[in-house]
Parts: sequence; C-alpha cells; structure tokens
Amino acid sequence: MARANDEAAALIQELADLLSITGGDAFKIRAYEKAARAVAGHPDDIAGMDLAGLRTIPTVGEAIAKKLLDYNTTGTIRQVEELRAQIPAGVRALTAIPTLGPKKALAVYEELGISSVPELAEAIQAGRLRGLKGFGAKTEQNILHGIELMQQSGERVLIDVATDLAEEIVAALAALPGCLRCTYAGSLRRMRETIGDIDVLAASAEPGPIMAAFTALPFTAEVIASGEKKTSIRTTKGLQVDLRVVPPESWGAALQYFTGSQAHNIRTREIAVRAGLKLSEYGLFDAESGELIVSETEEEVYERLGLPWIPPVLREDRGEIEAALKGALPRLVTVDDLRGDLHSHTDLTDGIATLEEMVEAAAARGLEYYAITDHAPNLFMQRMTDEKMLAQREQVRALQKRYPDLTLLHGTELNIDPEGGVDWDADFLSGFDVCVASIHSHFTQDPAEMTRRLIRACENPYVHVIGHPTARSIGKRRPVDADWDEVFKAAARTGTAMEIDSFPDRLDLPADLIRRALHHGVKFSVDTDAHSLGHHRNIRYGIGTAQRGWLTPDDVINTWPLERLRTFLKKTT
Repeated sequence: MARANDEAAALIQELADLLSITGGDAFKIRAYEKAARAVAGHPDDIAGMDLAGLRTIPTVGEAIAKKLLDYNTTGTIRQVEELRAQIPAGVRALTAIPTLGPKKALAVYEELGISSVPELAEAIQAGRLRGLKGFGAKTEQNILHGIELMQQSGERVLIDVATDLAEEIVAALAALPGCLRCTYAGSLRRMRETIGDIDVLAASAEPGPIMAAFTALPFTAEVIASGEKKTSIRTTKGLQVDLRVVPPESWGAALQYFTGSQAHNIRTREIAVRAGLKLSEYGLFDAESGELIVSETEEEVYERLGLPWIPPVLREDRGEIEAALKGALPRLVTVDDLRGDLHSHTDLTDGIATLEEMVEAAAARGLEYYAITDHAPNLFMQRMTDEKMLAQREQVRALQKRYPDLTLLHGTELNIDPEGGVDWDADFLSGFDVCVASIHSHFTQDPAEMTRRLIRACENPYVHVIGHPTARSIGKRRPVDADWDEVFKAAARTGTAMEIDSFPDRLDLPADLIRRALHHGVKFSVDTDAHSLGHHRNIRYGIGTAQRGWLTPDDVINTWPLERLRTFLKKTT
C-alpha cells in the first residue's frame, strides 16, 4: 500500500503541475517540487504528524506544512481539488505527454478544443496546429515523439518502483514456515531499466499456503489467475506480479529459466541439445533416458553445460555465452568496489539535505572520498553566485576536520551551453577539486551541433566528468542525438570520464552506450547525483547499469584509490 508520504508528495507535485498550467509563480512552483521530493524521501511516516512535526521536514515551510496537515486530516489537499475543478480534465490529460508543456496544453485546448492524446495526434497529422502561435514543425515533431514515449512506457515502471515492491513481497513470503527459498527473477533480476511485470520464485514442498498468502497481500487489487504452480495478481498500482512455486530440488534450474532473458535461454538450451541433454525449469535431463542430472543450483546447471556461472545482468545474448566459453567473462564492478561518489547536491541549490547531512550519509556508506557538486550559476533557477560557492568551499574545508576517514572534495556541476562552453572562467574553475559538466537545456540540437557541443566540453581542461551524458529522462525525455563514437573518442583522448547516473529515471549512460564507450577506451564514474539522503540508496541501480555495460572496477574511476583519482583529475587535452 502507498505510504502517506508518497500520496502526499504526489499531491504536492500535482499542485506544482496545476500551478504551472495556470501560470503560477515560478519560484513557488519550484518550492512545491522541492517539497514533494523532501516529503517522499522523509524517513518518518507523516501520517498523524502535527504542524510542528511537518515543519521539521527539510524545505517544508509553514504554508506547505498546512497543506500536508490538510492531507492528514482529509486525505486530500483542498487547493489541489480547487485547481482540478478550474482546469479541464482534458488539459490535465494532455500534460501527461512528456514533451508538451502546460501552457501549450492549455493553448491547444482553448484554441482547438483538443482534450485527449489521440485528438492531438490526429490534429498534428492534419496540420491543424500550424496556425497556433509557438507551434512550428519542430514543436509538432517533439509532441509526436512525446506521445510515442508515453505509449511505449505503457504499464512499465521504473526499476526502483519494481524493486521496492518485489523486495516487500519476497520478505513476506520468505517468512512463511513452508517457504524454503524465495527471490525475484525475470527482467528485474537482470536489472533492466523498466519493468513490465515482476516474477517471484519460491521453493516449497507445499505451495498452497504460499499462494494463499500471496493473494492476501494488502496491495493485491485483483487475482488474475490462481493455481498450485503459478499465481498472478495485479497490484493497486496496476503492476502484474507472477509467483511460481517449485519443488526445492528444482530451485537452480527454475531460477536460471525464469531469470531469462528468452534469447539467453534459447542459447543455453541449444548447448544442452548439442550435448544430448534437455534443459527446462525443472532441471537438466539426459535427453534419451529422461534421467535428472542437475537442478539444485544455477552454478551446477551452467557447469554441466560447460559454462561458468553467468551473472544475471549479462544474460541478454550479447556475447556473454561466447565470453563464458572462452573464460573471458569480466569481473563486474560492485557497490563494494566503490571508494567514492563524485556527484551530489545539497540544499544550497536543488538538494533537500544540508551539507552536513549529506556528508554524514556518505560517511555511513563507508566511502573514502566524497564530492559535493552543487549547480553552477548558468542554471538560473538555482540562484548560485560566486560568493555562495566560495562560502561553501570554506564550509567543506571546516567540515573535513570532523571526518578524518572521509576526504571531502569540493566540486560543482557545470552547465554545458549550446556551444559547449561552461559556467565560470578558467581561473575560478581551477579552484575546484572536481567538475562534472552536464546538459540541462537545448536538448533538441541537431546531431552535428550536439556532437561538437559535447566534444568541446570534453576538451575543457577543467571538465573531469560528463554528467548524465544523454540527458534522457526515461519515459519523459528522449536522449540527445549525437555521434556518440566521436564523443567517446574525444573523451578517451582528453581523459574525460562518462558518468553513469544512478537516478532510476536516468541510468545514464545506458548500457548499450557504455559498451560502445568502453570499446573506445573511455573511463566512467558511477555516481548517485544524490539530492537527498535517500538518494544514496540509488547507487545499486547505477552499478547494475554499469554491470550491464560489462564494466570492471578498473573501468570506474571512483573505485580507484584517491591518489590515482587525483592523477586522473589532472587531465590534459
């Protein structure tokens, strides 16, 4: 079931969205968005909190606290209800299109009476938007792409949403007396970016009680199918979860089979057939006699096929079988390999935790070094100034004395402008320990312009890491279009790392581009880009993406000892 924090945060975010449609104050809207993140990430349940308690949540002032109190009392926020009544439902439906802003949604509704996504797509095809101010051919193309993105995402959810639900289910079922083993499998175990449905696997000699407990989970909205071997439910959020219960002796074979991918399983079954064997979810059998050979562990199944155990993240039939046969599978980077984090934010810009709180969270992770990289001034909404940044540097140096085992690095996240320049001149930039540079605007430049833009950023001697390089937002904003091979050649030549941003809606660079960059000799930085204490936990998703890109610890600069990292940061062009 949704926590009160999540429901209240969604209402505060909706309030920000509704105010955007009605032309509300930009800084007030930004405050609501920041508060929504803070409420969602707050560790304590807000249900039952009084006004004073609500005001202790970072970025929540008295006005927003009163709205949260309204939620605690009524289950909604009255201002949200009032704005919903003022703004036609059709306009709100149109704002779900990732590339269509609220003002343009209101314009097409008021001028053309368009109140649904299919109507808008039809109007674009018929050329009916051409007469509207601000709607040119490029705008139409972007809207159509946004509609395509929305349709592609369908019922799929981001990996963190699926992981939280799957872990809750596994914990509940694993605690049952007759459940000997339980885990999730499928695309979630392979760390795919988005998840269509969740596969849960349990081992038991008595499946009945486990199936009954599964269908009785509090977030079950519908039992789609029920049986002794497989039961499927739909949750209150619309996500399908399939539970399979197998005999304990079949555990390894079942886990291998239901982890997939289908393409990987076809390859392993082909290997089995050539060896006179038959592979299924119940085990590896002699094809002629039907005798069971192995089934209890995945390791046994792979070994009998003549393969080492293949990490689930690699099971996509993208060369892992060939590498395994040659003994050339990589030793994949893990969370435990990380010594540092080179990208994070505080409440000086758009973070919701203080410098001290973020440093304490980094220390709790056992890191050896940690970079604070608040936004630079060209991202105007963050209101950064030279004076603020220099004052923070002094605070970082003072805080260092309290953390002798954690080296604090003072950095910044720069903005790559349309020509490839960044905030501040060389003199000011030379004072930072580390600079991440990212694209935050002008996402639709043509490929040649975008390529030059990124290469010029790589060639800047003070840019050490290109942050979330494709600037994508999964399901909301497409990646920028560039000649990535040329960008990666420049990054390798200049000693500029490519970031793997751990935010579940970024996971950027994505795995396919990681492998291309790796081919060119690029190094990487796997960072949280944390804006709150809870965001530190996202590192698992960044590492999962790095693993899907076949990265080893040596490929990732924040696994390196500090002195080796410092040498890398003294880049030359």
